[in-house]
This record gives sequence, C-alpha cells and structure tokens, in this order.
Amino acid sequence: MPDISMTTLLLLCLAAAGAGWIDAVVGGGGLLLLPAMLLGLPHVPAAHILGTNKAVAIVGTSGAAVTYLRKAPVDVRTAVRIGGAALVGSMTGAFFAAGISSDVLRPVIMVVLLGVAAFVMLRPAFGRAEGGGPVTRRRTVTAIVLVGGGIGFYDGLFGPGTGTFLVLALTAVLHLDLVTASATAKIVNVCTNAGALAMFAYQGTVMWQLAGLMAVFNLAGGMFGARMALRKGSEFVRGVLLVVVFSLVAKLAFDQWTG
Repeated sequence: MPDISMTTLLLLCLAAAGAGWIDAVVGGGGLLLLPAMLLGLPHVPAAHILGTNKAVAIVGTSGAAVTYLRKAPVDVRTAVRIGGAALVGSMTGAFFAAGISSDVLRPVIMVVLLGVAAFVMLRPAFGRAEGGGPVTRRRTVTAIVLVGGGIGFYDGLFGPGTGTFLVLALTAVLHLDLVTASATAKIVNVCTNAGALAMFAYQGTVMWQLAGLMAVFNLAGGMFGARMALRKGSEFVRGVLLVVVFSLVAKLAFDQWTG
C-alpha cells in the first residue's frame, strides 16, 4: 500500500461508503469513488486505481445484492444470464477501447443521458410498479443481448454510469419496478466486476491492503443503501436516479471541455 496520510485515508474510506450507497440504490458509485482516488492518490498509476476500485466495488455490490435478494423478488437465473452476457460484452469492449477516442463518445453519451432524464421526468409512472406481467422468453433474450451484451460492451469501452444504465434498461426491457431493477443490476454488476477484477489481479494492479480497508466501508454503504431503497420504494430510487444522471452529465461535460 502506498504511503497515505490518515486524513487522505479517512476521506477515501468515506468516499467508499458513499459510493457503496449510491451503487446500491441506483448505480453510478464510481462517479464518486474514482475521482476521490485519483485526487487522493495522484502519484499512483491509473491501472492500480482502476484495479483497486474494482476490488472495493465488488464487495459493496455483493453485499447489496445479498441484502436485496432477501426481500426483493429477483429472478436470479435471468440476472445471472444477463451477467454472463455482460461479462463477455465488457471484455469485448475493453478489447476495442484502445482504438476509440473517448472524446467522440462523451457527447453521444451526454445526449443519451439527457434524453433519459427527460423521459423519467415526463413519465412519473416509469418504474413505479411492475406493468408487464411475467417475464417472457422474448424479453429475457432481449435483456441478455441488449442489456447484458450492449451495456457490458459499453462498460469495457468507456464505463461511467454503467450501473445507472443497467437499472434503466432492466426497467424498460423487463418491465421491472425500479427497486427490483436495482436489485437485478447488482447481480449483473457482481458478474462484470468479478471478470474485471480477475484481469486486474492477474496484471498485478490491485492494492489489496487499501482495497480491503475501503471495501469494509463500501460494504456498509452498500447494505445501508439497499435497505433504504427497499424501505422507501421506487419513488425514492427515481429521485436518486435523476440526481445521478445529471451528475454524470456534468462530469462528462467537464471531462469533454477540459480535455
């Protein structure tokens, strides 16, 4: 573990807890944790930051997934299938990432996110209750290909907001309420995080001691966020979703203009 002051370590742990909470409710915790690690550890290579972030995130995501599974009506079999497709998609996206400029992707993603925000605000009933009945085979296949493969590819290619996109896509494709979509997204995220972490660990770019300490706080934040989402329901998740979407747009715009 690099030489870190107690103040920096405390701030990183608090950021890990906050990221765990955001991830559990609606996804997008990386918007908080990655910038915090980059600012707090300016001399650490980016690969080690990313690897350590995955080691932290998988713990909080797993804890949130277990918390959701105890109370939310999650179709685990479907979630794992989507997760498997997302794992393959993210590996494929990572393969092509070197040849695509993020400067080209950022404006496109910003437009998509603003469209998503407008849709959620103009459709107050979106994600409030299950409206599609039992999940059909056709919708399941669509979710595996488009949600798993498509968003998984985006995660490997670019990354920011993957958890948020998962929640929105699962709500739209499988007609889930936002709480169940968040719970399902956690299982998919565990699958993708596991694959990424295995690669980072193989490359030796994980700071395990720091990750272990931060993971405790991330786990606590994740479990607390999952319980809050279950208690407060879809309207609460919807509000957090809009905050995260606008935060992501702001971050992407800042990266675009300062890049």
